[in-house]
Amino acid sequence: MNRIVFLLIFLFATSCNYFEKKKVYPEDLLEEELQTFNWNEVDTYPTFSNCDSMTSKEDNKICFQNTLINGVNEFLAQQNIVVSNDVFDTIRLHIIIDKQGLLEVESMKIHSETVQEIPHIDSLLRQSLKSVPKIFPAIKRGQQVTTTFELPVIVRIN
Repeated sequence: MNRIVFLLIFLFATSCNYFEKKKVYPEDLLEEELQTFNWNEVDTYPTFSNCDSMTSKEDNKICFQNTLINGVNEFLAQQNIVVSNDVFDTIRLHIIIDKQGLLEVESMKIHSETVQEIPHIDSLLRQSLKSVPKIFPAIKRGQQVTTTFELPVIVRIN
């Protein structure tokens, strides 16, 4: 009889833990959710107002890049750049667009030959980006986020 009473008390004591609810903290849920994000992908790329009509994500990205490149090319075409040797280079601009849509050049990769022919090419490129239209930042899960990307600029001067 003692064994049965002991067994019933034991079962009763351990079964109470079975129905006990675990408390879930919002911080734990947020941390778990943040771990599942793919931070290298955004829902919507940065954009300009002239790219609003684009329906696909990839078309929007291409429109954004083309608008930037066209702005740089138009600015450089207006400059009176004189060189002694032909210049053909692909300059790689590493650009940051923050949550407010502000554009910043993080770094540039320019061949030394191009710098010798056009010593102020870096300042010309930075100046050309100041004239781009208003940028709407990238969106990730409904929030504006900072993005970085590489913009190739082809420089050809004969």
